[in-house]
Amino acid sequence: METINTKNQTIWYDSELLAQVPEGDIAQIFEAEYWQQQDAISGSAQGRGTTWFIQLDGMQVALRHYRRGGLFGKLVEDQYRFSDWESTRCAMELNVLKALANAGVNVPKPVAARAIKSGLLYRADLMSERIPNAKDLVDVLVNGPIDADVYRQIGQEVRKMHDAGVNHTDLNIHNILLDDSQRVWIIDFDKCGHQAGDDWKEGNLNRLKRSFLKEVNKRQIQWQEPDWEPLLQGYQG
Repeated sequence: METINTKNQTIWYDSELLAQVPEGDIAQIFEAEYWQQQDAISGSAQGRGTTWFIQLDGMQVALRHYRRGGLFGKLVEDQYRFSDWESTRCAMELNVLKALANAGVNVPKPVAARAIKSGLLYRADLMSERIPNAKDLVDVLVNGPIDADVYRQIGQEVRKMHDAGVNHTDLNIHNILLDDSQRVWIIDFDKCGHQAGDDWKEGNLNRLKRSFLKEVNKRQIQWQEPDWEPLLQGYQG
């Protein structure tokens, strides 16, 4: 990762993945207007704001601006208290993705991040790989059940993530993807980080199980209690 520091801004980027860096002002890569001018916008998705999908040479990426949720997010939409550059949400998520990729976990490749400081606050953006031809488990299970082998793969990926010491504080089946090769991916590591010890790991798994149960009631996904067993088998190795 390359790092560019100015008085009020830090940018991290992978110069191999992001060969299309504009001359003069690299910060343009975090603006949708720049990519629209390059005719590189391939789509978008709505959540907390708009996530833009951008076609680079050889891969597609997602560009996301960090926004707050909940009631507080209505008052302070996209600002966070600044302590230091490496503690910004974008830097932390970028570093977690790098560590997990190095540990062999199927996660999106980190491409670039930016934090802009204004007084005691900052705003942030993240650019990461968009997994091609992938759906989250909710969308998959709404249309039908999946094989026990896929559940075992899910358990294996969660175990690799835990062995790397990363606590995914929002581990749910919206954040687990399945691509068209039946390969399992874990996404969305905002506010996640390394954690010592083992006490948190069971709680992580329990959270994942609750998300299956929740979506059975909410979206009528095709999941049953026995489907949890092969996932545990994969986790336990």
